[in-house]
Amino acid sequence: MAHQDFPSASRPGAGGSATRGVLARHLLLFALVFAAYGVEAPFLPALLAEGGLSASALGLVLAAGTAMRLLSAPLAAAAADRFGAPRLLLCGALLASALLGCGYALAGGLAALLLVHLLVSAALAPVNPLADALAAGGRYGLVRGAGSAAFVGGTLLAGVAVADGGLVWVVWLNAGLLALGALAVLALPMPPPRPARVPAGRREPGAARRLLARPGFRRLLLVSGLVQGSHALYGAFATLRWQEAGLAPEAIGLLWAIAVGAEVAVFLLLGPWLLRRLGPARLAALSAGAAGLRWAAMAMTAEPMLQFALQPLHGLTFAALHLATIRLLAEEVPESEAATGFALQATLGPGLGGALLTLVAGPLYAMAGAGAFWVMAALCLPAVPLALRLGSPARERAAPVPLLPAVEPRPAT
Repeated sequence: MAHQDFPSASRPGAGGSATRGVLARHLLLFALVFAAYGVEAPFLPALLAEGGLSASALGLVLAAGTAMRLLSAPLAAAAADRFGAPRLLLCGALLASALLGCGYALAGGLAALLLVHLLVSAALAPVNPLADALAAGGRYGLVRGAGSAAFVGGTLLAGVAVADGGLVWVVWLNAGLLALGALAVLALPMPPPRPARVPAGRREPGAARRLLARPGFRRLLLVSGLVQGSHALYGAFATLRWQEAGLAPEAIGLLWAIAVGAEVAVFLLLGPWLLRRLGPARLAALSAGAAGLRWAAMAMTAEPMLQFALQPLHGLTFAALHLATIRLLAEEVPESEAATGFALQATLGPGLGGALLTLVAGPLYAMAGAGAFWVMAALCLPAVPLALRLGSPARERAAPVPLLPAVEPRPAT
C-alpha cells in the first residue's frame, strides 16, 4: 500500500507521466488538509471561548479532544488495514470532520461544545497517519513541505476572514477545505489488491501486536516520543519566555515565522539530501542532538539575536525527524500493516509523548521558569544513542529504500 502508490519517477515515458500525475494528487490533498488545519488551529481556542467556555472549561475540552485522538487514530487505521480500504476511510474521515466541524458554529456551552469537539477529534485523528501512509512511497518531503506551506497560507486566509466576518468564518473555511480534501482523496491511486483474508479460526495476532513486538518499532516510538514530545514546552511557553525577556510582538511573530520557514525548507530541500547522506537513523540522531542544543540554549538565555539564530533548528528538530521517521516506518512496517503502523507511531510516539509533556509543562514552567527547558534538553539526550540503533549503516547502503525513490535513488548491491 504505502510503498506502491508512487511509481518510480526514474522510469521513462508513461511511468514518469504517471508519477507526476500521482504526485500532483498527493500535493493537492496535503495542501487542502493542512490549509484547513491552518485556518482553524490558531483560532479554535478563541472560537470555543466565544461559545461560552471559561479558561478551565476550555482546557478540559482541548484535553478531552487529545485523549479522543489518541484512542481513535489507531483503531481507525487498524480497520483500514484489515479491510484494505485506506482511501475510503481517509475520504470518510475528512468528510465526517467537515460536517461535524460545522457544529462549532451551532453549539454553545460546555456540554454541546465538548460533544462537538470529541466527535471532530475522533473523525480527524486518522487523517494524518492515513495520508502519510498513502504518500510514503513517493516524494514525501515535497508533499509534506507543501502541506506546511499551505498551513501558513490557511492561517493568513483565516486572519483576513476573521477580521472581516468574525470567528465563525473559521468554521466554514475549515469545513470547505476538508470537504475538498475528501474529494481529492478519490483521485488517489487505488492500492494493490489485498490477499484473501485468513479464516477466523486461523487468524494471526493483530497488526498492532505484531508491530509492537518489533524492537525497532518500539525504539522508534521512544525516540519520536522523546524528541517530538519535547516540543510541548516550546509550543506552550516559548512566546511567554520571549515576552518576559521584553521582545516585541512583531519580533515574536517573526521568530515563529522563521521556525515554520525552516520546517518547509527541510521538507522541500535539505531533508531529502540529509536522508541520502546520513540515512534515517543518523538523521534521527542529529535531530535529537539538535533538539537538546535548542532547548539548552532556550534555558540559558532569551537574548534576541541568539533566539533568531536558533529558530532554523526547528527544521532539524521537527521536520528532519519526521522525514526520518517516515523512512524508518516504510522500512520497518509491512505494506499490509502500513496504516496501523503509521497511526500507532503517531499516537504512541509524538502523540502520547506530547500529551504527557503538555500536562507537565505548565507546573514545570511555573516552578522553574526558563529552567524547564533544561528538562526538555535532558529528555533528548538518551534519544541520540537510541536513534543510532534504529538502523545499520551497512544495511541501509545494501538495501534499496522504498521511500522517496525519485529524490534519493539507491541501487541495490
